[in-house]
This record gives sequence, C-alpha cells and structure tokens, in this order.
Amino acid sequence: MSTTTTVILTLLSGLLVIYHHAVYPLILQWLQRKSERHGDDLANKPQLGTKNLPRISLLIPAYNEAQWIADKIRNLAILNYPEDRLHIIVACDGCSDDTVAIARQTAAQIECRHLDIEVRNYPENRGKVAVINEVVEELNGELLALSDVSALISIDALLIAAHYFRDPHVGVLSPHYRLLNPGSVGELSYWNYQSHMKACEAALGATLGAHGAFYVLRRNLFTPLAADTINDDFILPMNIVMQGFRAEYAADIHALELEQANDNMDWQRRRRIGAGNCQQLLRLKKLLLPRYRGIAFAFISGKGLRVLMPFCMLIALFGSIYLAQHHWLFIPIALAQILLYQLALLQLVLKPKRQIPLLESLAYLVRGHCASLMGTLRYLAGFERGRWQSVKPD
Repeated sequence: MSTTTTVILTLLSGLLVIYHHAVYPLILQWLQRKSERHGDDLANKPQLGTKNLPRISLLIPAYNEAQWIADKIRNLAILNYPEDRLHIIVACDGCSDDTVAIARQTAAQIECRHLDIEVRNYPENRGKVAVINEVVEELNGELLALSDVSALISIDALLIAAHYFRDPHVGVLSPHYRLLNPGSVGELSYWNYQSHMKACEAALGATLGAHGAFYVLRRNLFTPLAADTINDDFILPMNIVMQGFRAEYAADIHALELEQANDNMDWQRRRRIGAGNCQQLLRLKKLLLPRYRGIAFAFISGKGLRVLMPFCMLIALFGSIYLAQHHWLFIPIALAQILLYQLALLQLVLKPKRQIPLLESLAYLVRGHCASLMGTLRYLAGFERGRWQSVKPD
C-alpha cells in the first residue's frame, strides 16, 4: 500500500469517527430546531372516550424471568386503560425456572384479577422471534404492544399511545427509556445520549427503531420476522417505516429498566447489539435509498457508521502511528489518540472509586465499540443467532 493511500484511508477514517461522534449529533440538533413536529400538541387534543379507545394486545415474551415477572404483572395491573380494551399475553419460552408459576400466582392475586391476562407455557425454548411470530398471528387488537419483563411502563403509557395513533400516518411508537440503577456513570450518560438522539430523530421524522423495553405498533402492519433476527425491536419498526408509515418517539411515555447490568452482562448485550447492527444494515439497505430522505440520512449516519466505527478507529490509530514516522503532522494526531485510549483503558482496568464523568463516558464508549467489533465479526462468521441468550451476573 502506498503512502498516499495510507494517508487517504487514515484521514477518511478519522473524519468519519469525528463525524459520527460529534458532527452528526450537532446536525441533528440543528435540524430539530429548524423543523416542526408532526401534528398538534398532545395536550391540545380532545380526550378519547372509552368506547373510542383502540383494543391493545400486549405481548410479553419471557425466558427465565422469575426475578421480575411479579413486579411486571403488578405494573400492568395499575395501568390506566380500560380492562376490556386490553389483552395481555405472557409467553414463557421454555423457561427452566419458576417464571410460569410466579406469573400465574401473581395474576391470581386480588389486585391483578381484573386483568385479561393469559400466561402461556411453551415447553421448548425456540427463541423470542419464534414466540413473537406465533403469538402475534393470533391477536386481533388494533394495536400491538411489546414489552420486556424487566421494564416497568408509566401508568398512562397506553392512553398516550392511543392518542399518538390517532394520526393514521403513525405506524410505530417508542418511549423514553430510563435505567433505575445504572451500572456506571458511563452507562447512564450513554442512554441519556441515546434518548436525546431519538428525540432529535423524531423531530426530523426519522426515528430509528424502538427499544424492546416497550413499544407499540399497528397490528395490521406486522410482518413475520426471519427466524435468525437479532434486534427485533429495530427490524420490526423499520419494516413498518418501509411500508410508508412513520416511527414516532414519545418522550411522555416512560419505560423503566429494573435490571442492573454488571460488566459481563453489559459486554454480552452490547456485543449482541453490535451483531444486530451489522445484520440490520445488510437487511435494511433499502433504507439508504434517497427516497427515504431524513431516514436514509439518519440510518447511514447513525446505525450504519456504528457498524463501521471500530474499523475506522483502528485504521485511524494505526495509520497515524505509521505516518508519524514520515511526517510530523501525524505525530500530534497519533499521540492524541493514544492518550485517549490509554485514559479509557486505565479507567476500565483500575476502576477508581472516584468517578470522573468524562472519563467514565470515554471508557464506556471505547468498551462499547470493542464489543460492537466482536459482535460484527461474530455475525459475519456465523456465530450469532436470534435465539434467547440468558446473561447471568458474575
């Protein structure tokens, strides 16, 4: 490889790293200020009467969720939505713990008896996607809501969702995702950043995907997922977008994650998300076409570059180190990168008791890109599948 080619690849990779992490978020914020949100303010809409509320089918796939299932069902019992308009299915996918027994005991308690809830026990573990595909085919609610067991949803979530879906152009709706007990300052900063980005994307009419903690879609727009789908909460919403409908972000609906991820759990989750990002980039490449406008821009700038980012970071680093031997301009560029990665590594290895938010965020970001790199390579090698994977604490 010639020196000229190395310079071009190094500079291009470095520019993409800067664009993805700094320039793209600034562009989104600028576009958000310039654009007008779709429709009227929710607060100014007339209230829907009980008879006009859509029927909602709420599906909760579960695999070894004995720790959280009781809290989840009690959360559903206090939702402000007419019980005759809400049907709940807890689909237990080959659980080897007490999830099924606890779910049925909780549903029978006096505070939960009013729920129209069905606890299904599938003896064989087939995977979340298989459960979703099978159960949804049987549902007849106008809206379909999917939710994780370990996430609690705000009491008025379904009522607010019903208002959003009064707009016939809205096909899918995702909430504001929050962590009850973040594993680190870096994890908290990361999810706050993701929520902010989704709000900016929504103002652009380009919300990407949803969060598995809780999201709602029109039942008639559901298309069965491929059996090996990894990030179903991205593929399913974007399939709806490709049908010509809008994905909205509802900052006034909250999904609260109860489970606190340790380092091992967080690594495995982010590795799997990385594999899913690679898969969805390949399978949803039509979203890159110009006719999708803002969605195409957000997809390539956000999710698309996220897949490429670890490779860009490596090329920028090693290219700068190599070129520093030939031209002094690359010396400070190489040193700056080495310093940043050393700071991140020290933060990850030493884990100082005194947390410095900036360093925590840097370490979490770098670690996340490493997990994403592993996930991408595993997916390309055929090691990642769409089946449930139980991640246990250390």
